[in-house]
Amino acid sequence: QVQLVESGGGLVQAGGSLRLSCAASGSIFSNDAMGWYRQAPGKQRELVAAITRGGSANYADSVKGRFTIARDNAKNTVYLQMNSLKPEDTAVYYCNIDGIDYRNSYYAYWGQGTQVTVSS
Repeated sequence: QVQLVESGGGLVQAGGSLRLSCAASGSIFSNDAMGWYRQAPGKQRELVAAITRGGSANYADSVKGRFTIARDNAKNTVYLQMNSLKPEDTAVYYCNIDGIDYRNSYYAYWGQGTQVTVSS
C-alpha cells in the first residue's frame, strides 16, 4: 500500500501562482513515476504532468511553459509549481504514483485531491 498526502491549492487570481506538494509513504519501489492529474466539473480526469524517479518529465500541452514538476526522491515527494494560472486551470488536482512492484505487477495509487480555483 502507498499513501499520498497532498497539500497546497486554493484560490488565486488569474496570472497568479500556486505550488502543490504530494508526499508518498508506504511500499514505494525505485522504478515509480509520480504525477499530477486534474478533473474539472463535467470533464474527464486528465494528465497535467508526470516525472520519473530519474527526472524525466512530460507535460500536457495546455500547461507547457507555465507549470513545472519536480520531485525529491529522498523525501518521496513531488511538487507542481503552477505559474501564470488561467481560469481554465480550475479543477481538482490529484497526485498519482505508479510503477512495478516486486512481483512484477503494476500498481497505481491516488491522493484525495486538492481544489485549485483561478478567478478571472
